[in-house]
Amino acid sequence: MNDAFITALNTQYATVNWMDVIAENMTNIYTPGYREKKVNFKTFLNGAINDDYEKSFDQGKSTPGTSKDNLFLEGKGFFLTKTDDGKNVYTRLGEFTFDSEGVYRAKNGNTVQGYILNDKGEIMQGTKPVTADLYQETALKGGALDVPTTNIKMWIDPNNGKYLGKYDEYEIKNDGTIVGIAESGKKVVPLYKVTIRNFHNNSGLYEFKEGHFLETEESGKPVLGYGEIRSGLLELSNSSLKNSITYYQMAKLQMDVVNKLIQSNKELLQQAMQLVSQ
Repeated sequence: MNDAFITALNTQYATVNWMDVIAENMTNIYTPGYREKKVNFKTFLNGAINDDYEKSFDQGKSTPGTSKDNLFLEGKGFFLTKTDDGKNVYTRLGEFTFDSEGVYRAKNGNTVQGYILNDKGEIMQGTKPVTADLYQETALKGGALDVPTTNIKMWIDPNNGKYLGKYDEYEIKNDGTIVGIAESGKKVVPLYKVTIRNFHNNSGLYEFKEGHFLETEESGKPVLGYGEIRSGLLELSNSSLKNSITYYQMAKLQMDVVNKLIQSNKELLQQAMQLVSQ
């Protein structure tokens, strides 16, 4: 037979945790790159316990960034960045800028990864090009292409003040292609394509730092991601204020019921003790 008092206490504890998660989601509604936390519940003989928190990978809204180098990914997947020791880190927070040496970096210092392109805008797989159609088709099917990535570098030649010594400016297109522009816009040359990766099981990713993920056995190996990239924008939190208020009302109702159960059990226990002492 279940102990009703223990069950109520465990449920109260789980509900407190639930309310804490809801409060965190509401606090971070306008935090770029924040992923909404979701709480599941398991039941067991003595009540309810919190299961592991899950992250929502739904699309967040866009907001103006701080420079044209910032990126917003509208679609499925993650930007691929690398640490100094070569570890792959996946994120949707495109708070990227070119540093003083022209290297494209995330705010935490990780290098943003891209593909080298030929003059036709095709991804170079060694000495062989990968057409845009093949890349898009493979991405839509959730497959992978064994194409090495590289650090994106747009250094400025100190002799003439031009990007890569050739281009007056650069632009990041909606497909993630970075082009060099010269001759007053008459010359537009594709240079890099920003790498996008996805996973068949995003919930299996390990979040070692807010908004930054590592692949695991549960997530599986990365495949090609796809979507539209917009420069000069960032992705806000995907947490919904409306949903958070609804969940908070549900949690509060559950807490009220649990508190009444605990109070009733206390009163029954007091009555029992009085009867025993008589």
